[in-house]
Amino acid sequence: MAKLVTGKFEVVSFNKSWHGVTQASAGATYASARKSGAPTSPGQLSIPTPYTYRPNFFNSEGEYDWHEELDYGFEMVDAQSVGSLAACIVEPIVSGGGILVPPKGYLAALKEKCRERGMLLIFDEAQTSLGRTGEWFAYQYDDVEPDILTLSKTLGSGLPLAALVTTDKIEKKAHEKGFLFYTSHVNDPLVAAVGCTVMNIIERDNLCQVTKEKGNYLRDGLQKLVDEYDIVGDARGRGLLQGLEIIKSKSNKERSEFIGDEITKRCYKLGLHMNIVNLPGMGGVFRIAPPLTVSYEELESGLAILEQSIKSVQNDINLGNL
Repeated sequence: MAKLVTGKFEVVSFNKSWHGVTQASAGATYASARKSGAPTSPGQLSIPTPYTYRPNFFNSEGEYDWHEELDYGFEMVDAQSVGSLAACIVEPIVSGGGILVPPKGYLAALKEKCRERGMLLIFDEAQTSLGRTGEWFAYQYDDVEPDILTLSKTLGSGLPLAALVTTDKIEKKAHEKGFLFYTSHVNDPLVAAVGCTVMNIIERDNLCQVTKEKGNYLRDGLQKLVDEYDIVGDARGRGLLQGLEIIKSKSNKERSEFIGDEITKRCYKLGLHMNIVNLPGMGGVFRIAPPLTVSYEELESGLAILEQSIKSVQNDINLGNL
C-alpha cells in the first residue's frame, strides 16, 4: 500500500527489526532469517535501533545521544537511497531485538524524518497493541500517530486475524490507484466477530489500566533482580511486555546466551516457561509477556521461580561449576 500510494519503493526499518519472513516483510527484517543467500525486495535500507542500555552515540556529557544516532541513520539512508523513499516501518517497542523501548521523543523525531522525505510511517503493532503496554496502542505513549498501523496476534486471541488501519486520505488514494489485497478468508465473519469481542472485553474490563498496574508490579519485581544479581543487566518494557537482559557480569555488560539458556532450563524444571531471544547477536534477553488476565499471584509465583533460577545459576558461576 505504501509503495503504491507514494509511487516509490524504498523501505527503511531498524537493524534489529523483525517484521516477518515472507518476501516483502523479510526484506525489512534484519534480526534473523536474512542470511538465506537469496535477494530481498529491492530498496531495503536500515537505521540503527535505539538501544538505551547499549548506546553507540554519546553527547559531550557521556550520555546516550539518540538524536545524533537518528541523524546518522538517515544520513546513511539518504546516501544509499536512489531517490525513491516510500516508507519506514518500525515496532514502537522492538520485540525480537530484545524489548527495546525508544527514548521519549524518538518516534516523533522519526516521524519528522519521514515527513521531510515524503515517506509514510508504518507502526507494526502485532505485539504491542490492544492493551499489551497499558494503552490501546503503544504509539500513544509518544503521542505520534502512524500513517499505517498493522495489527494481529492479540486481535484474534489465538485465532489467525490481522488488520491494517490507515487514514481516509491514504485509503482514498490507494483506492484510486487500484490497490488490491485479497485472501480466501478476508473479512471472514467468524474471526472478525472474535476480533470485535476481544476489543469489547478490553474496554469492558478496563484491561488497559489493569495491564498498566500489573506491568508496574512486574517491572518492580524485575528491577529487584537487576539490583540483586550480577548476571542480570537490565529490565525494560511497558505494561505486560517486559524484557530482562542477561549478561556475564555488570563489569563488562557482555551478553550471554549460555547463561540465559541455563536460567531458562532451570525455570522450566520448576514449572515456568520463559521465552528468551536467541537471535544472533541479540541473545540473553527474556521476553516476558503474560496474558492480560494474569493474576498478581501468578506474577508473584513467576518472579519467585525466575529469581530462584537466577540465584542458582549465579551461585554455580561463582563456585566455578558453570
